[in-house]
Amino acid sequence: MPRRVCYISGTRADFGLMKSALQLIHQSDMLELSIVVTGMHLQCEYGFTVRYIENAGLPIAARVTVEEGPPSGARMASNIGRMLIGVVDALKAIKPDIVLVLGDRGEMLAGALAAIHLNIPVAHIHGGERSGTVDEPVRHAISKLAHFHFVATCESRDRLIRMGEAADRVFVVGAPGLDDLAHIALTGRKELCQGVGFDPSRRVGLFVYHPVLQEIDRSAEYATRVIDAMLARRLQVIALRPNSDAGSGGVRSMLEARAAAGEVHLATHLPREEFLSWLAAADLLAGNSSAGIIEAASFGTPVVNVGSRQNLRQRNANVFDSSTDSDDLERAIGTALSSSRFDGTNVYGDGRAGAQIVALLSGIDLTGASLMKSNVY
Repeated sequence: MPRRVCYISGTRADFGLMKSALQLIHQSDMLELSIVVTGMHLQCEYGFTVRYIENAGLPIAARVTVEEGPPSGARMASNIGRMLIGVVDALKAIKPDIVLVLGDRGEMLAGALAAIHLNIPVAHIHGGERSGTVDEPVRHAISKLAHFHFVATCESRDRLIRMGEAADRVFVVGAPGLDDLAHIALTGRKELCQGVGFDPSRRVGLFVYHPVLQEIDRSAEYATRVIDAMLARRLQVIALRPNSDAGSGGVRSMLEARAAAGEVHLATHLPREEFLSWLAAADLLAGNSSAGIIEAASFGTPVVNVGSRQNLRQRNANVFDSSTDSDDLERAIGTALSSSRFDGTNVYGDGRAGAQIVALLSGIDLTGASLMKSNVY
């Protein structure tokens, strides 16, 4: 009988990163995939991105809705509770052999908490990384709940072992978000620009900026400074609306006003293929998305990483860090634009994470001893 694997998905971002790996799991004779969908996926304001999971032909076993409304820290916390209740009910019905979670968001924390209380093993992808914001303690909390760890780098593996995780349960597989880069049919720069009214002969900047919980009162101000610095360099800017975290309302309102004034082209959501096409074609990515830290290096795209959201994560050579100060932003963007494209070297792996994840999920020991977890230090 195939081993039943349940993946928790809450955002366009985590599904985009995991799509290739999930397809391999679904195709495997050794595994049976189910997906619990929650969070932003089920909200029209964020593009109702559950349809991309449906269009991929992947099996959705349950949908867990959350409270909608203006994003705030309180709503983020209370929605974790709602997701926990919903995921418990879903897992009781699905009865998976293992639950798979990724990264550092509340959806994944709820999934790990639900699973461990139902005596279901948890495998965590992208553990052991640092960021310095609320994301880091949530990521580490998920790691402490997880029984198995599929990490992106050797540095992350070493960190988890120092945190007390058993070395024989921490596996370096690389970043699954790199798996589809070599096979995806990218749209060329000329066609992309023509689709949004840009001049392909002029420089293009991609803007992706999400609020940081500890800085919600200034998120819109900081995002405005990044846009201003990009426009000062005469970049044509394609901007993505932010996620649903606290502080996103002000960022979204600013971007909508800039789009109405004709200063930027604004998108609620770009399908994975289109986003990667822009990432490959752009002269610059500016903001604080993990795509700048991980995927952009494989395309050689220069990145200006702004502020604290990706603080302390491992960098590739294409990343130029900047504070939220206007002068520092202008300096960093100027430096990045004056750089040539990078060679595609990427510390986060070689694009074969999915196959390794499938092999591990098929073969790791899930007997009762696996659930008797304790720190080994």
